[in-house]
Amino acid sequence: MTKVAMIGVGKLGQACAEVIAETYPLVGYDVSPREPKNFPMVGSIKEAVEYGNIIFIAAPTPHDPKYDGSEPTHHLPNKDFDYTIVKDILDQVNEYSDRSKLVVLISTVLPGTVRRELEPLISNARFIYNPYLIAMGTVAWDFVNPEMLMIGTEDGSQTGDAKELLDFYKPMMENDPRYVVGTWDECECIKIFYNTFISAKISLVNMIQDVAEKQGNINVDVVTNALKDSDQRIMGPRYMKAGMGDGGACHPRDNIALRWMGENLGLGYDLFDSIMEAREIQAQNLAEKLVRTGLENVVIIGKAYKPHVEYVAGSYSLLVGHYVEKFGVSVYYDDEYTGDKPPEDLGAAAYLLAHDPETTFLGCLDPDPDKQERDIFPEGSIIIDPWRKCPPIAGCDVIHYGNTRING
Repeated sequence: MTKVAMIGVGKLGQACAEVIAETYPLVGYDVSPREPKNFPMVGSIKEAVEYGNIIFIAAPTPHDPKYDGSEPTHHLPNKDFDYTIVKDILDQVNEYSDRSKLVVLISTVLPGTVRRELEPLISNARFIYNPYLIAMGTVAWDFVNPEMLMIGTEDGSQTGDAKELLDFYKPMMENDPRYVVGTWDECECIKIFYNTFISAKISLVNMIQDVAEKQGNINVDVVTNALKDSDQRIMGPRYMKAGMGDGGACHPRDNIALRWMGENLGLGYDLFDSIMEAREIQAQNLAEKLVRTGLENVVIIGKAYKPHVEYVAGSYSLLVGHYVEKFGVSVYYDDEYTGDKPPEDLGAAAYLLAHDPETTFLGCLDPDPDKQERDIFPEGSIIIDPWRKCPPIAGCDVIHYGNTRING
């Protein structure tokens, strides 16, 4: 029987392990105390390795905290991820392994890192690189409904270890995902360029939003709706809604790491720096819009990087807030998941709907004026809505950022 060990039971590893434990016997190990729902924790890496036939490693590959994207970064020196934690775990796993063990690394790394630095640490066991396309807040669902599963081997062979892992995943999948088997290097590329494609796409549609604001008489949604339905040359409708910029613990830092890679490979150009600079200028433009309301305070509704999670790493809201403060205006946050609330006596303020109001302030969108949550915004406030979904609010001005049509 296949038995599994999950080394690294944190934000990613715990939710994935809880799903796996519904199908396979599993134990977990982490340096911090954890309370998983349906599997036991063991006290050492040695115990975890001795238990599992397949050993997953879900360890962080952090950047310097200054590079998370919640403040400007494009001016900082290029840096790779920090692989210290992963290397330490691999060394210990190797010490207690033999060829019956399949070691599966799911951490994000730059192309070439596995072949150059990580796989050589596993001399006693077999090794696969298997990164996930997963977002914080929806880890369990994303795990069983992936767009694709990437399985990286030394030579890209679809037999042997790759087939074993494919067979391992299939009973757990709720959709019918693509299974992509490639070399370690190819799967490293797929993972990190997937994230940077999203960053570039968001920067581009938000550029159209900037054009609408500066040119006038443009509703950005008319433009992006036309583009997202153009499926012959432009790929798919996702991330084709102008609004807030890219955020989270992965996407901004992945662009920064790719800057480092491009410099070290001598590519001679830096698309990733341009993406990050565009992200920052777009945040500054939005901050300037808030400050130009002339109100003394700014309240950003939604501090986390996306709705219904507590994670603030790489939050675009924080980046906008950074620029608001640079303009000399006080900024507060309102987010039940992070525990932030503005002062109750703040009075009229400039509000930014940083999270899509359709998923947060549903009362504001009720077509019946008597049912709208009017008490959210003090009278005299100005509401900047980059999603262009908030209806008129009594006693307040609502500005649909990115729609500058003369007739609205």
